[in-house]
Amino acid sequence: MGYNGCIMQISWKGQACFHMVVSRGKDSTVKLVVDPYGETTGLSLPSMEADVVLVTHDHEDYNNKKGIKGEPFVVSNPGEYEVKGVFIRGIPSFHDDVQGKERGLNTIYTIEGEGIRICHLGDFGQKELTPLQLEAIGDVDILLIPVGGVYTINGKEAQKVISQLEPKIVIPMHYALPKLKYKLNSVDEFLHTMGAKKVEPQEKLMIKEKDLAAEREEAEIIVLQP
Repeated sequence: MGYNGCIMQISWKGQACFHMVVSRGKDSTVKLVVDPYGETTGLSLPSMEADVVLVTHDHEDYNNKKGIKGEPFVVSNPGEYEVKGVFIRGIPSFHDDVQGKERGLNTIYTIEGEGIRICHLGDFGQKELTPLQLEAIGDVDILLIPVGGVYTINGKEAQKVISQLEPKIVIPMHYALPKLKYKLNSVDEFLHTMGAKKVEPQEKLMIKEKDLAAEREEAEIIVLQP
């Protein structure tokens, strides 16, 4: 089968960990991993190789950089970065709703490649985004958002953030899973809050810029299998 156009592939590995591949052709790809977790989660990190590893906060269940193959460029702080034509921006935020006093800081990342703009909120704990954060994030095609509560925002709070950003696609993360040692809310609670019905989990999302061109009345919710 011949190659046709530029593709963004997104896979979820549990918790806040995602593997993304930006493909421009058979021999031109950029691989990114966000928030690789350690064994303390109760989950087993699958084998992954990356050109770039993004770490939203320095907790042991999010910063398992050594678990990623290759010699990736590691980003763990706010700022602007560019790797092989993929543009990354880290935006400071809080892991809680008391200015970081309970759980410290968290970095939101925007990732832009081949005309597709992704926002990964990390372990976002604020009740809502500030005007400065909204301005820094800008337009969002695909939003990766925690919904499990306890350590992050829950489903209802996620709904508020989604309404602030108005993304085209929403992928929930950081919720209850078998073997996960942390007790979090289920994804079903978030789906119920959003009024989403019969969302069949997908193995991965493969999308092109043209797939996002059509106007949408509301965000499409996609649930990925870990």
